Amino acid sequence: MDIEVKKSSANELRFVLKGERHSIPNLLRATLLEDSSVEFAAYTMPHPLGPDAEFIVKTKGKNAKKAIADALKKMEKQLEEFEKAFKAAK
Repeated sequence: MDIEVKKSSANELRFVLKGERHSIPNLLRATLLEDSSVEFAAYTMPHPLGPDAEFIVKTKGKNAKKAIADALKKMEKQLEEFEKAFKAAK
């Protein structure tokens, strides 16, 4: 996965997830919005047939990169739990 950073500051991060449509961006957005320090998290698809998702995160009181790192850790834990439950399912 390639990431192109468009804007980076302490409380805002804008980047493009190249080759990603909705799966990862939507999960990341939803997870970020569970964090009370995240004021805004969204992504757009600049073209309906395009392969890239443009993402924006704005925070208050927490570094935007830290908020993303925390969300990714949370996503990893949730996916591990899902994997265990799936393997245990009959």
